Amino acid sequence: MDEYSRFVDWDKMDVSAQSQDTKELTCTDLHELKQLARQGYWAKNHSLRAKVYHRLISNIPCRTVTPDANVYRDIVVKIIGKRNSSSLPLPEFVDNSLIPTYCLNAEGVGAVRKIILCIANQFPDISFCPALPSVIALLLHYSKDEAECFEQVCRILACNDPSKRLIDQTFLAFESSCMTFGDLVNKYCQAAHKLMVAVSEDVLEVYSDWQRWLFGELPMAYVARIFDVFLVEGYKVLYRVALALLKFFHKVRAGQPMESDSIQQDIRAFVRDIAKSVSAERLLEKAFAIRLFSRKEIQLLQMANEKALQQKGITVKQKSLATPKRQNVHLAVHAENFKSEIVSVKEMRDIWSWIPERFALCQPLLLFTTLEHGCSLSRFYSHSEGHEPTLLLIKTTAKEVCGAYLSTDWSERRRGGNKLSFFGTGECFVFRLQPEVERYEWVIIKHPELASTGSETENHAQPVSSTLSSSSIPSDPSDRLSPFLAARHFNLPSKTASMFMAGSSECIIVGGGDGQALYLDADLNHGRTSHCNTFNNQPLCSESFQISILEVWGFRDTMNG
Repeated sequence: MDEYSRFVDWDKMDVSAQSQDTKELTCTDLHELKQLARQGYWAKNHSLRAKVYHRLISNIPCRTVTPDANVYRDIVVKIIGKRNSSSLPLPEFVDNSLIPTYCLNAEGVGAVRKIILCIANQFPDISFCPALPSVIALLLHYSKDEAECFEQVCRILACNDPSKRLIDQTFLAFESSCMTFGDLVNKYCQAAHKLMVAVSEDVLEVYSDWQRWLFGELPMAYVARIFDVFLVEGYKVLYRVALALLKFFHKVRAGQPMESDSIQQDIRAFVRDIAKSVSAERLLEKAFAIRLFSRKEIQLLQMANEKALQQKGITVKQKSLATPKRQNVHLAVHAENFKSEIVSVKEMRDIWSWIPERFALCQPLLLFTTLEHGCSLSRFYSHSEGHEPTLLLIKTTAKEVCGAYLSTDWSERRRGGNKLSFFGTGECFVFRLQPEVERYEWVIIKHPELASTGSETENHAQPVSSTLSSSSIPSDPSDRLSPFLAARHFNLPSKTASMFMAGSSECIIVGGGDGQALYLDADLNHGRTSHCNTFNNQPLCSESFQISILEVWGFRDTMNG
C-alpha cells in the first residue's frame, strides 16, 4: 500500500480506520502539535503517521554517538549471521516480557528479535527495559526497513534531554516508576485503589504491571494512538493512560465477581479485550481529563522514590525469590508486631494503604503514646522529632477515632522562632476512622484549578534546595531534594490553601484557613476540629472533644535495621 508496508500484515490491520487522504504535516508549533496528536490528525493515514514518527524521533536530542541505520547494517550480519533469529536467546533486560506481534507479518516478527539483539550490542548500559520489544514492534509498522527502525529506537534510547524522560532502561527507574504510579493511583483513583487493597496480597505487584498493560496487553490500534501523543508530550502520557485503564477496569468490573483468582490476571485480560468496552479515543479522552500533577512534581516524586529504593539497596532485579520489595500492607502491619490502643491491625492496614509508596516499604514504629509518656506536648515533641513522616492517631472519650499523616519533621516548627508558623507539604492528609472511614487530602489535589497557574503548567516548579523529603535522606544540604508537593511550587490564591501543620509550646494545629482540621492544646487533653481550607474537610469527630489516648507512629526501615 505504501513504502512503509514491508513488515505489515494488512489482513490484521483495521484498514477501515485508514484514510488515503494525502495529508501533510507542516506545523512546528509545539502547542498545535500537541492538539493534533491528541486529536489523532495522523492516526488514519499509515504513510503520514510513519513520516510524523520519523520527524518527531529525528528531533529528539541525543548523545553525540548514537547508533544509526549504517551501524545496524554493519553489525546485524556479525550478530545474527545466517542463524534464525527466533533461536537466539533474548537479552535479560527485556525480562521475559511479551513480544507483541501486533499486525506484523512473519518477516516483521523475526525483525523484532534481530533489532533487540543489535540494540543489546550497542547499549551495554541498558540493564532493564521490558517496554523495548513493544516499541520496536510498533515502529516496525512505520519503517521502510529494519535499519531505519533500529535507528529510530536508538534515538529514543539515547535521548539526553534530562527534562524529556522516554523509556526506563534500569531496574531502579522501572521500579520507582511503579511506586510513582502507585502514588498516583492512591491520589487519583481512590475507588480502584481501595479495591486493589481489598483483593490483592501485594498492591505494588499489581501496579508493577502498569507498563505491561501499555506495552504488552493493549491492542495495536491503542498503542499507536498512545505513541502518537507520547512522542510529543513524553512519559507523563503513559501514567495518564494507565490511570484511565484502571478507572475503566474499576467502572466496568465494579460489583462483579473476579474472573480469575488474581486481580492482576483480571486487569491484564480486561486490557487485552479493551475494544469490547472502550474505544482508543475514549481511553485518551479519559486520560486527558485527569488533572494530573505537573511534570516537575511527578519528577520530584519519582526522584524521592528512586532515592528510597537506593537507600534500601534495591537497584537491580534480584534473581532469587527473596526479592526485597515493598512490604505489602499485610506484611508491614501484622498482628505479631503491631499493637495500638487506638486502632486495630485492619484499621492500620487501611491507613497504610493511603501512605506514599516510599514509606509503605517501612513498618509502623510507636514513638509516643499518652498512656506511657503522659499528656505533655513537650514530650510529644521530644519523642516525635527526628522522624519524618509521622502518623498522629487520636481516640476521643466518645470513642471517635481520627488522625493525620504529617509529611515533615516537627523540628521544622522552630524555623518560625517563637511565632506559630505553618510548614509541611501537600502529601499531608487528615482522616477519621470511627464512626466511618473518610480521608481528606490537600485541596489542590482534587481542585488543581485553585492554584492559579493550573496543574498542567510545567514551569511553576523550580528545583529549590529545601527541607528533607524522606526520613532517611542525609543531612548534607547539597544532597537534599526539593520536596514533592511543596506549597511554593504552586501559585496559590492564599496561604490558607497550604496550612499543613504548625506547633508551638501552646498547641498543635493541622490544617488551617477558616478553621482548623485539628487543634490540640498543650496538655494533649482537649481538642477541636472543624472544616478548613487546606483539606476542605468535614469535622473529623465532635467539634470539641476530650482526648482519651493519643499516639504518634513513625516508619521503621525494615531493610536497614
